[in-house]
Amino acid sequence: MARKSPPSGRRRAAAKRSKPARPASRGTERRTRARETLRLRAIEPTLTVGDLDRSVRFYTDALGFIVDERYKDDAGVVRGVMVKAGVVRIGLSQDDWKKGRDRQKGIGSRLWCITVQDVDAAAARAKAAGAALTEEPHDMPWGGRSFSVDDPDGFHLTFYRR
Repeated sequence: MARKSPPSGRRRAAAKRSKPARPASRGTERRTRARETLRLRAIEPTLTVGDLDRSVRFYTDALGFIVDERYKDDAGVVRGVMVKAGVVRIGLSQDDWKKGRDRQKGIGSRLWCITVQDVDAAAARAKAAGAALTEEPHDMPWGGRSFSVDDPDGFHLTFYRR
């Protein structure tokens, strides 16, 4: 019996392109690399906060982040920090008040923080540190478990375990 020779490079590439994309978990669709034009490794949002020290205490004491970097102005005053949890970093920047002291923050956005850790334990830690949860730990309709909390400036965070 004659053996088939492996496909040529051109046929192999065409075969790879014609394969359907693997569906993502939980029934969501995933964009295929063929259509993807930007590939990121992380996203690091920066939140403008009213009291930098208070926010650093909240993110470190209540949520378990660590301070990764500090940013000082020309006078040596710390004006911002990067807090880190695992590979995720969030910037906290002291408001300069140029847009007014009464402006609302955190409106219309939510940071989803995905973890493999026990969200009930994380929620208990936040509560023990004085944070008021906006949603107690609960099972999500699509699977997984989460809880939500607002930071001192009203930025919404949800901690989720698949």
